[in-house]
Amino acid sequence: MKPSVPPRPTATMALADERATIRLAEDIAAAARAGDTILLEGGLGAGKTSLARAFIRAIAGEPRLEVPSPTFALRIDYPLARLAVVHADLYRLGAPEEAEETGLLDLPAEATLIAEWPEKGALSAPDALTVRLEVAGEGRQASLAGGGDWPERLERSFHIRRFLDAGGRADAHRIPILGDASGRSYERIRDGDEAILMNAPARAEGPPVWKGRSYDAVAHRALDLSAFLKVGGLLAARGVKVPGVLSQDLPAGLLLVEDFGSEPIVSAEREPIMARYEAAADLLVKLHRPHKSDARAAILLPAYDTEALLIEASLFADHFAGPETGAPLTAAERTDFLKAWRELLAGIEGGEKAIVLRDYHSPNIIWMAGEKGTDRVGVIDFQDALIGHPAYDLASLCQDARADISEEQEEALLARYIAARKRGRGAFDEKAFRAAYTILAAQRASKVLGAFSRMSREGKPAYRAHMPRLLARLKRDLNKPVLSPLRRCYQRLL
Repeated sequence: MKPSVPPRPTATMALADERATIRLAEDIAAAARAGDTILLEGGLGAGKTSLARAFIRAIAGEPRLEVPSPTFALRIDYPLARLAVVHADLYRLGAPEEAEETGLLDLPAEATLIAEWPEKGALSAPDALTVRLEVAGEGRQASLAGGGDWPERLERSFHIRRFLDAGGRADAHRIPILGDASGRSYERIRDGDEAILMNAPARAEGPPVWKGRSYDAVAHRALDLSAFLKVGGLLAARGVKVPGVLSQDLPAGLLLVEDFGSEPIVSAEREPIMARYEAAADLLVKLHRPHKSDARAAILLPAYDTEALLIEASLFADHFAGPETGAPLTAAERTDFLKAWRELLAGIEGGEKAIVLRDYHSPNIIWMAGEKGTDRVGVIDFQDALIGHPAYDLASLCQDARADISEEQEEALLARYIAARKRGRGAFDEKAFRAAYTILAAQRASKVLGAFSRMSREGKPAYRAHMPRLLARLKRDLNKPVLSPLRRCYQRLL
C-alpha cells in the first residue's frame, strides 16, 4: 500500500435497514473500477460484512451468490467477469506486519480490494474509499471518505440512484454490466421489470489532430445521448428492433431503456451461431431497402465520407504499427499509407448509400428467441450511425472481431445477403459491392487493430485476445486483387 493521505469527506447517510445497506453497496459497486481499494471500518455488528457481501454480489450480477465471511481464511478471491475482487477480513491479525503474509500488499494492479478491519493490518492507500459504519438506533450510519476521484464517481452514482428513485424505481437493484470500448457504462436495473441504464455524460470534443479538426469531428462521433434517440427513431421507423426509452435525463446523460436480455449470437466458444448471423444479415437487407424516411435520414445523419474512413484507418498507422512491431512508420511511410487508402476509398465514395450502424457485430446484437423473423435481432449501441456504403455493416458482421467465423461461413453470409439484394427492387451490382466489401473489411480491421492495441496499453488487456483473429483476416484480405495498391504499405508490418 502507498503512504496514507487524508481522504476527502464524501457523504454521511443513515441506513435504516438491511435494504439501505444493500443500496449503498450497489451504488459503490456501480462506481468501482479495477485496482480500487475499499476499506470498511466499524465495530462488531456494524454491518461491514453485509456491505461487502452486497458489493460482491452486485459486481457478480448474482444476488444469491454465496459470499462467506473471510474471518478465518483472511481473504477470499472472486475472479469475476467485470472485476477481480479480493475480499479480506483482518480481524484475526495479531500485528499489522502479518498483513504482508496475506498477499494484500502486493495485489495485481487489476485487483479490486474490499477489506474489513483495515486498521488491523495498517492498510491504507491515497486513493482508497473508506466507509465507516456505526450502529445508530435501529439502523446504521455510514460515513464515506474518498481519495483520488472517488468523490466524483460516487456523486455520479448517487445521482443515478436519485434518477431511478424519481422514476418510481426506489426498490431497484443495480447490476453493473460489462461496457463497450467507449467511455459509456451500463447497468441492469432489476425491480421485477428489468431495464438497462445507460450512463453517458456529454463529453467534450477532443483536441485538433487532423487538419485542425478533432477526431470526433472528422469521424462524426456522437458526443451525447441525443444521437441515440435520433438514430433509434430512424431505425424503429424502418422496422429495426431497438430498445424503447423508458425515462431520460439528457442533460445528465442518463437513459433508462428496454432490456433485450443477454442472449448472444455467438456460442460460449466464440463461434457463430449461424442461424442467428443469418437473421442479422437479413436485417441488413431490410435496413438497406429504399424507405420513405431516406431523405430525412440523409439530413439527420452525417456522411461516412472518405475523411472519416481515412482517419479511422490511420489508427493502424499511429497505434498499431510502432507499438506492435517495434518499428513505427516513418513520416514518408505514413503519408504513403494514407495516400493509398485515400485512393481506394475515393473509388467507393460515390457508390450506393444506406444507414451504417458502424459497430454491427456480436456485442451489439441481442438474440430475442421469442420474436419472429428479423425481430429476433435486437440492435443496441447505434448512436454513431452515419450514411455510407451498405457493405460496411455487412463486413462488420461477417468479419466479427470477436467471433471465430471461418472463410466458408463468411462467404455463405455474404452470398445470402447478395442473393436477397438481387431479389429486391432496382439494380444491384454484385461485383462493385464485393469490391467495396473487401475494401471496407480491411479498413475496419485496420481501425479496430489500432484501437484494440491502444486500449490494451491503457489498462484493458482483454482486447488483445482479439487481435490475432483480426490480423489473420487482414492478411487474407490484402491478398485480394482489389487491395493490391495497399499491400505494400502493410508488408513489413504484418
